[in-house]
Amino acid sequence: MLSQKTIEIIKSTVPVLEVHGTTITTVFYKNLLEAHPELLNIFNHTNQKKGRQQNALANTVLAAAKYIDQLETILPAVKQIAQKHRSLVVKPEHYPIVGEYLLAAIKEVLGDAATEEIIQAWGDAYGVIAGVFINMEKDMYDQAANQNGGWADFKPFTVVEKVRESDVITSFYLKPADGDSIPSFLPGQYLTVRMEIQGEQYLFNRQYSLSDAPGKEYFRISVKKDKTGISPDGRVSNYLHESIQVGDSIDITVPAGDFTLDNKMQTPLVFLSGGVGITPFMSMIHALADQQSERDIQFIHASENGAVQPFREELTGLTEKLRNYQLSFVYKNPSQDDQNLPNYEKKGYMDAELLGNHLKPDADYYVCGPVPFMKSIVTHLKELGVDSEKIHYEFFGPAMAL
Repeated sequence: MLSQKTIEIIKSTVPVLEVHGTTITTVFYKNLLEAHPELLNIFNHTNQKKGRQQNALANTVLAAAKYIDQLETILPAVKQIAQKHRSLVVKPEHYPIVGEYLLAAIKEVLGDAATEEIIQAWGDAYGVIAGVFINMEKDMYDQAANQNGGWADFKPFTVVEKVRESDVITSFYLKPADGDSIPSFLPGQYLTVRMEIQGEQYLFNRQYSLSDAPGKEYFRISVKKDKTGISPDGRVSNYLHESIQVGDSIDITVPAGDFTLDNKMQTPLVFLSGGVGITPFMSMIHALADQQSERDIQFIHASENGAVQPFREELTGLTEKLRNYQLSFVYKNPSQDDQNLPNYEKKGYMDAELLGNHLKPDADYYVCGPVPFMKSIVTHLKELGVDSEKIHYEFFGPAMAL
């Protein structure tokens, strides 16, 4: 438990963190990774390079400061981060290292303003917060390892099938190299792929949504090939597309994540996806189809055009299993053939007018895609009167403010 004085000191730093938070976390990661380059085997290099991880940590530290006396308020965010940590195999021994460099970064950026009293208070607060993460992640590791077909850290899987879904997306079907069964998972969850790429000093970790229903003998991930392929951007996706073949082995962790479909609910569902953001919804829609769900389902997907649109036939084929299922495609630059498709709805973007035409009373709205897409969709939904609690969204990578 933190003393009242410590809580007051932490809360007094909120205005400073609002101004200098990202600078502190940028200095933190720079110093941490210079002193402990082995941690580059865990961190996503692209998120580091683009500042996403720095911004995400700054937002987390700020939230912790604001709610230090009522941490239960930010528990959903803590659980989401803990899921990612477990999937990346972050261990308890990493936390003291992080704490040391975070406090040092606060001192370095704030200088004399970071008094001994403030540093001591943040040291105490970090200890409490780290303890929450460590305990929560221990439960997650235990659950991952002790379930049927489960395991603790990384495990080698064999690519048993590789399917081209569109001009830019390829699916990989994975089975355990040891021939064991695989654990179940919740529709919408992801797994971490760890790659050793020839010529690269450090391992690469990427998290990919599972794109098929639970209960199969395989995991399926569907990966978009990044256009650039320049390290670190697109390094893993290009390697998977170009170098990984059927019979090759890759290491993965047990599925994780809390962007999931509650199959016990019977409310209407609206899936709104952009680009490769379609992947978690493929798991959800297949799970619903396997149950022959009678829920009212609206699935709207936005792509550049039909050539890069994945799973079109797969999605249209589910009409036989789902009684109340509507499917629509929105293309920014459709070809004439695209516009002749039976499920083609409009040229351009998924805008407020289109969303307004598909509003369903009491529906749950699931949103996934590039950050600008999600920002636009979530904003439109709120303006159309949809309750925030009915809007669920997933970031590929560190969570950011919309």
